[in-house]
Amino acid sequence: DPVTATAVGDHRFDDRWPDASDAGRAERLAFVERWLERLREGAPGAAGVAPVAGADERADREVLVRALEAMRFQDTELLDDRWDPLTWVYVLGAGIFPLLAREFAPLAVRLASVAGRLEGLPAVLGAARSQLVGAPGRPVSRFHVETALRQLPGVGELADEAVTAAEAAPDDPDAAALILRLKAAAALAHDSLGAFETHLREVTLPTSEGEGRLGPELFAAKLRHTLFVDLTPADLLARAEREYAAVRAEMIRLARDLWPSWLPDRPMPSAAGAGGQGAADSATVRGVLDAIAVEHARPEELLERCRAEVAAIEAFCRAGDIVGLADEPLEIRWTPVFLRAFGGAMLDSPGPLDKAEKSFFCITPIPPAWTPEQVESYLREENERMLRVLTIHEAVPGHYLQGVYANRNPSLPRTILWSGVFAEGWAVYVTQVMMDLGYGADDPALLLVHWKFYLRAVTNAMIDVGIHAAAMTEDEAIGLMVDGGFQEESEARNKWDRARLTSTQLSTYFVGSTLLWEIELEGRRRAAVAAGDPRGAAAVPEPRVVGGFGDTPGFRYREHLERVLGHGSPPIPVLRALLFEA
Repeated sequence: DPVTATAVGDHRFDDRWPDASDAGRAERLAFVERWLERLREGAPGAAGVAPVAGADERADREVLVRALEAMRFQDTELLDDRWDPLTWVYVLGAGIFPLLAREFAPLAVRLASVAGRLEGLPAVLGAARSQLVGAPGRPVSRFHVETALRQLPGVGELADEAVTAAEAAPDDPDAAALILRLKAAAALAHDSLGAFETHLREVTLPTSEGEGRLGPELFAAKLRHTLFVDLTPADLLARAEREYAAVRAEMIRLARDLWPSWLPDRPMPSAAGAGGQGAADSATVRGVLDAIAVEHARPEELLERCRAEVAAIEAFCRAGDIVGLADEPLEIRWTPVFLRAFGGAMLDSPGPLDKAEKSFFCITPIPPAWTPEQVESYLREENERMLRVLTIHEAVPGHYLQGVYANRNPSLPRTILWSGVFAEGWAVYVTQVMMDLGYGADDPALLLVHWKFYLRAVTNAMIDVGIHAAAMTEDEAIGLMVDGGFQEESEARNKWDRARLTSTQLSTYFVGSTLLWEIELEGRRRAAVAAGDPRGAAAVPEPRVVGGFGDTPGFRYREHLERVLGHGSPPIPVLRALLFEA
């Protein structure tokens, strides 16, 4: 897969595309079966074969087997390249964007690779047309086609950026030839993209239907391959519902304390006046959050606010010796057009073979077509305090720092084949750690906004299950997020779209964070026993809501966090074995 190779920093094939034909699929499946057989021969206890030696070797083998099984699932059961045209948009964008954005080689070398990929676009899009006919029992998703049509122009913009970059480059003896090649390749790409857009609009769209909901069986199967833990959709939903109740209770407690300072001229809602205690509690939380949300940046200020917050967070981490920081470059920028379908923010880390390359903390700009009411709703959701929490999550000590630590690990399986459950779980988990350690403790409103952010992770899992394994309606999903999760309607509607465009990924935040809290609980209990606490493991009871452990004899956060970060980005069961069973 040359596009994945580019992403991880293997640049030998940067001018090529994957083989997207049926023959390519068959070759991938043969590769999977061949390597699964060889890895199983080396499994512990296999007859006549010495077991894999050492905890790191066992972990790498486990990661490889799980990744190969997930590849087989993709090419035999999920088959999203046959019913989801966004799959192709992402492949195209991911094949070109890193070559322009990451400075791993001289510009001329990278632009020559871009030219090669642009010249190969007709073949890729030809394969896309032949593949996008639906899978057995699963037609092409109409909602995904409509979204792909909106995002596809972003690929053409990348082609134009390449030409502009070549024309602006310093004089070079070979520059003229490269510019001519790129212009021809870009023209070819635009023609191919235009033909593909016409095909999607005139051939694929009329026969498409639905929203791409997986259904209970396929969702459960994909969930197993995503999470790598035995958690059924029903189990996941039950966990999320318990956490939902606990977090809301904490938010109600905080909102009652904050009401007098934020809404001094208004009486706090009462059970009698609001239609019951539950309604009064929700109105109290919503009232305080609405008052907090008034304090927000202007649209053009979002990037600069996040840059300033990174500096403040790093100063706090240094002062408290919380975790070792990194010098690898971080660029805070607007999200590339081809990735704007989901809205919000994201972190794009360099591959483990691209040493010292920059990470991108991307924020999706407000669409120019939005009404003033939509813009205000968005900015109220991403208010001053939410941006502070978001920066912890995406940058330090969240995704950016975790990616840096992962790429320093010598295990290629645990860096290249990284676990989204670990990565997303880490960013949610460590945000709560920062709150527990006193970040923003002089601003109690920040803690309430943090709980709202965490509640978003919980409701993400609930709508993920509800949409793909049940029959959750739009009104039910929006009601859960707005009325239950206190989100602004613009955020909730973006998430409704994202939940239908994806599956299982929205559950990784909640599941990953809870599994990492279980690891911390185990680490604290072992530390208490080792320190000779007479209560033993009972010295650390399970908390009522995540975090908030306080001091534990023998437990130091920096040591714990760096141990967790020090094993790449493995599935969390593999991480647990490395931490406690090695």
